[in-house]
This record gives sequence, structure tokens and C-alpha cells, in this order.
Amino acid sequence: MRYLLLLLTFTTFAQKSIAPLVRSSESITGQKAYLNTPYHTAGDKLYMVGHQDGTFPPLGWHVKDEMGGIWAHPIKLWDGFTASYIHRGEKVALQHATKFINYPNANEHRYEGAEIEVSRLQFVPDGKSAIYVEYAFENKTNQPQPIQFTMEAISNLRPVWIGERTGMVDSQDLVSFEDNQVIAKDQNNHWFAVMSASQQASDQQQEKGTKPNTVVSKTSYSLSIPARGKRIMAFVFGGSSVSKQAALATNASVLTNGYIYAQAKKERFEKLASRSEIQLSDPVLTKTLRWLKYNADWLINDVDGIGRGITAGMPDYPWFFGGDMTYSLQGLISSSRKDVAYSTIDLIAHLSEKTNGNGRIVHEVSTNGAVYNPGNVNETPQFASLIYKVYAWTGDKAFLARYFPLVEKGLEWLMKQDKDRNMIPDGNGMMEIHGLDSEMIDVAAYSAKAFLDASKMAEALVRGDLARDYLAKYTAIRVKINRDFWVPSSKSFADFSGTKEQALRLTNDAIERARGLKNDWAVEELQALEKQIRANPDTSKRGFVLHHNWVVNTPMETGLADADKASQALKTAEKFRNKFGMYVTGIDRSQSSEKAESYAAKVGKSEFTYTGTVMTLPTGVQAISENNYGNPNAAYDLVQRMLRTFSFALPGSMYEVSPDYGMMTQAWNSYAFEVPVIQQFFGIQPLAYKKEINLKPSWPDSLRSGSIKRVEIGDNSLDISYQRTTKKSTYILRQAKSWTLYFSPQTGSYKRWVLDGKIVKPTLVDGRPSLTLQGRKHQLVLVE
Repeated sequence: MRYLLLLLTFTTFAQKSIAPLVRSSESITGQKAYLNTPYHTAGDKLYMVGHQDGTFPPLGWHVKDEMGGIWAHPIKLWDGFTASYIHRGEKVALQHATKFINYPNANEHRYEGAEIEVSRLQFVPDGKSAIYVEYAFENKTNQPQPIQFTMEAISNLRPVWIGERTGMVDSQDLVSFEDNQVIAKDQNNHWFAVMSASQQASDQQQEKGTKPNTVVSKTSYSLSIPARGKRIMAFVFGGSSVSKQAALATNASVLTNGYIYAQAKKERFEKLASRSEIQLSDPVLTKTLRWLKYNADWLINDVDGIGRGITAGMPDYPWFFGGDMTYSLQGLISSSRKDVAYSTIDLIAHLSEKTNGNGRIVHEVSTNGAVYNPGNVNETPQFASLIYKVYAWTGDKAFLARYFPLVEKGLEWLMKQDKDRNMIPDGNGMMEIHGLDSEMIDVAAYSAKAFLDASKMAEALVRGDLARDYLAKYTAIRVKINRDFWVPSSKSFADFSGTKEQALRLTNDAIERARGLKNDWAVEELQALEKQIRANPDTSKRGFVLHHNWVVNTPMETGLADADKASQALKTAEKFRNKFGMYVTGIDRSQSSEKAESYAAKVGKSEFTYTGTVMTLPTGVQAISENNYGNPNAAYDLVQRMLRTFSFALPGSMYEVSPDYGMMTQAWNSYAFEVPVIQQFFGIQPLAYKKEINLKPSWPDSLRSGSIKRVEIGDNSLDISYQRTTKKSTYILRQAKSWTLYFSPQTGSYKRWVLDGKIVKPTLVDGRPSLTLQGRKHQLVLVE
């Protein structure tokens, strides 16, 4: 009764529109050509996925055609809804919006009309399993206009992907109308979906849905729109996988406090934008970096009983991944999202220990806690490096103490995967190509980096013997990478190290793949390679370049490649990219993909595939690699290629597959941008546990100025501004605490260094001039 009284009391008052509030935020309007493509209204407890034209067509492949609609994990609540109104005896269907506008904290559809224009605004309040949907009717005439408005809501209470593994089985939805609300219940489960409205319904009906177990609820409302005025009507769609009471309480709260919740979310996003706030002479890159912070927030999923963390991407990966996390959080920790890093690491660590118990890090976990893949080999060493990166940025000794035992156990498990005891673990890496499971280059590179990072953590924990052991392993693996994985004839590191038999089998598979894509150049190259392999009597394990997969560049990403090899490999990698970035698999490069303006248009409506794709992750890895070896101009070129995909299809977002395929929002884009820009162009590389910050800027020529403010590093905060004129570079450095700063630009040659108005002489550190700075504020002028 308490929930009913709350709702009835509210409906006696006029609804306060959220439109002025939402529209005061920054926004990006979508392109008409992409109105029939997905968007999502993000929330940490619930989200909605549909098309930008306001419709809810079948979407997704993990649960085929079911990844759209309204989800409150681990269940789906609603398939979506359709709205219409009768005006002057004619039905007007609000089916195909003519404009879509995306905001950081909401989105909007607009419908044109001769006498009545309609907008639909929606947002999900933080921490609430409900979405607030506001319709605004604007009367363009001089007379009041009565209309009969009808909402058709389609309940579809069903479990998440692989729900059956935890006993989640879908059954028929049952719908009732209670106190001006539509209440749906799954017949055999305590799953509830509730729709509430700000006005009393004049009619209520239901009918069987077109999908199994679904129900369409039709509710009608009599409205009068004042002359030259507006009429607002709000709906709340929510639900619960626990109880009807919980769903009713949430809906009542959101309907009553919609404006307050919208204001709170707007303010939170403004605060989010103000942390690690970047301004560059490149306005597109500046805007993209800001929106990528919003994108990351859109992907946070807080699931009761599982945990809170960043998911991989929308709409088909709204759950948790070990490997994806290790990339995403390395970027997000530098954009002041320690909260996301901590909660996601905790979630993955807990699920990994529960599932494996031996230090192995899981690959993919659905939101019901069911583990689909207990972990590819690369993810365990990547987790170790992530723990060190977060520790270096936070200086949190309790954090290190909590997770180092898992790192230690994981590295022990890792080396047990070394079947022939040659220091290189065997097994699957990032490339999900059948048969690529011997000694993979990315597994080797990430393993070496993990032992280097673990040695630093062990040293911080005063475990000298373990630190030396880890450092020795790092050195041994690095030597083997540069010796055994390097293929001089290809001027590239190998995709894998394996036997002659393995190489011949994989070469035949690669030839068939290239033929299927009609890539004659790749077929010719692979057939020649096959002949060489057959003619070579050597049957020992060695490195082979077959696919030109992007992972061949991980030795440069991790900084492990010898300088001369890196120079050659980076040049070779230039062959395997198009205007949007790097190919996932180099042999997929074709004339058609080189010229393609839309990958989605190329593959059409066929089954989902990653074959032939260009992705942001490989491109970001390549940018990081170029920066690592003193090539910021080449890194910036790769960043520019990715920038071509920003707002390409979904305004304010960047697709997983460039430019417009796969996930419409992807978490690892944070890695692809924030590491090259914040940690390399600005050069912020802290050791917070020592109260030290290394500043190693490496600016591309095209970026003449830049600033970053309020970068959170431990309990310190850092601001940097940079300005370059013809012969002079000026830096202004500010920090909240008096930590030690080590300033060492990685590019450029300077004849005179002026610190706070006085000429100083730098010292050489690792071959580059460096200054040690104390104090909270400095101006540094470098004269060429």
C-alpha cells in the first residue's frame, strides 16, 4: 500500500519536464543514414537498447535477436515498446523518429508532425533498475488539441546468455493491471517487469506477443495539448529478478523523483568530465577523449550477487571479461577512474578464484555468474601487469597486498603451461583462430612483461628473492622473443612458434581463409610459404609468420623488442591497415576492404563475423608501440585513423569494429586512446608508491598545445600545460603535493633549458636529458 500511495499522490501534480535539464548538457546529433542502427540508454542497474529511430527490432547474436530491449541483469524485462496517438480520427504511429540526439547521460528521439511534434527523452537513474521515458507533445496550432495516446509495452522476461547453466529457464509471462501499472511476471520464476505512468489510463488491454512467452500490454490515455503549448507524459519501465515489491518501489521512486535523479546524473557526468580534463589543439581528439570517458561509464554493470564492473561492449557483451578488463582499466586508471578499476578487479579476481582456484584468470563470465571460458593463457599475465599499473597510479599498499598473492599464484600456473620447459607458456592467446594454441607471440610478450612488473611488486613488498627470480624470468623470455620469434625474412615477429606439422596445418587453413576473401596476394604468399616449409628438413619448433595477426606487434607494445627489430616490424605493420586502422588479421586485407566506407554495409545481414575486420584495439596497440620507440607522429597518424570512426554511426561513441560494426560502444577504446595520449603524449608515468611521477612527454608535430587537469595519482593531483612555438616548448607543471617529478622529454633536441626563469643543465638518464623537480609549481622552457 505504501508504494501505491506514493504513486497516486504523485500523479495529482503536473509532471516536471526533464527536457530543459537534459538539453543543457552537451550533445551530438546522429546522421539520418544511421537512424536504423543501435543506440543504448545506459545505467549501472538497467539499460535499454533499440534503434536510433525509436524502434526495437530484433538485435544481437549471443541470445539471438534478444540483446535489444530493456535489461536488468541477469534478466531481460521488456522487448521494448511502441507508441501512437489518435488525432482528428487518424492514427499517428511514433515508429520512425526523424532525429536522434545523444547526451552523456540521456538520449532523445524527435518525431515531426504538421500540427503536433513529439519528442521522447529517456535516461536511467544511477543505482536504479528502471528507465524514465518522457514524451513531450508540442501543439503548433492556435487551438487546444485533444489526443488519445496509446502505449504498447512488450514484456519479455527471460534469462541472460547461458542462464540455463544456473537453472534459469524461461516460461510464459503473465500480465495484470494494478493501480495504473502494468505488472508482468514470469510464470515459473520470481521475475517481474513493471510499467508505471504519470497519468491514469482510460483503457487497458493485453494480447499474446509474437515471440514465445511474451505479452503485449496496451494502455491508452486521454490528453489535451494546449494551444501553442506542450503536454508532458512520463513512463517508467523497470523490474526485478527478486520480487514484485522491489520493482514497484523502484518504479514509484523514479516516477516521483525523475527530475531530481536526472539532475544528479547530469552533475555526476559533469564531474566525470572535469577529472583528467584534456584540451588539445586538435578539437576532434579533445571531444573524443571526453566522450570516451562517458562511453566507459555507459558500460558499467552492477549485478546483485556478482559485483560491479566495466563490461566489454554493447549490445552483445554486457558482461565481464578478464582480458578486456586488463586493457580497459590500464587506460581508465589514468582518467581518474580508480573506482571502476577497483570494483572490476575485485569482481574478476573473485570469479577467477571461485572458478579456477589456481591463479588462472577467467576469460568470459555471464551476469548470472556462469563462466563460459575459464581463461585464455594471455589473460593471467595481463592481470599481473594490470595490478602493477593500478598500484603505480594509486600507491595503495593495501591493494597490492590484497592481490599480489593471486598474481603470484597466477604466474606459477602460467609457467605450468610451458609444456617443453623452454620458458614460453603454451596455449591460446588473443587470437581466436582455430589451431593457434601452441606458443603464441602475445602470450610470450605479456608473460615477459608480467614477470617484469611482478618483480617490481615483489620488491615493493620486500621480497627480494622473489623479485630477482621474476626479473630473471623476464630477461630469459625477452631474449627468447627477440631470438626465437623473430623472422628476418618477414621483418616481423612470428604469429606463433610451433613445429613443421603445426605450421603446415595452419598454413592450409590460412590459404582457405584467404581464398574465401578472394585475397589473391595472400593466397600467393601463403602458397609460397607452404612450399618453403615443406622443403625445409628442420622439424624443430620455430617461429612462423602466417596470418600477420595484430598480436605480432605486442613485443613493441610491451617495449620488449630490440630497437632494430622494432623499427623493421613497425614498418612491416604499415602494410596491414586501412584508413580506419589496423586489421585484426593481416591476410584479410583486400582491395574491397581498403576502399570500404562501411564494414556493416559490406557484410550486410549475414551471420556475425570478425573476419576481415579492422579494430580499435589493434590500432591502439600499434599507436602505443610507435610511441614506445620514439615515433609520436606515426602514433598520432594511427589515432587519427581511429578518430574517423568517432560518431560515425552512434553519435558520441566509437564502434569495436571500424567504422560501424560489432559493438556500438567498446570498453577497450579507453586503452586505445588514453594510453597513447595521457601516458605517452603527455608522458605521465607515476610511481605513486614512491611519491614520484615520471614525466616523459612525446608530442607529435601536429599537436602544438595541450593541457590536462586534475589527474588523480595517489593522494596527489597533477596539472600539465604544454605550448610549442617555432623554436620553443613551454611546460607548466602543478601538483597538489610536493612529490618528486622526473621530467625527461622523449623526443626533440634542446640547446637551453630554463626552469622557473633560471637556466639549468639536465643530466642524461637512459640516453635522454632529464631534470629532477621538487615543489608544487614549475615553468619549464625548452629552447631548440
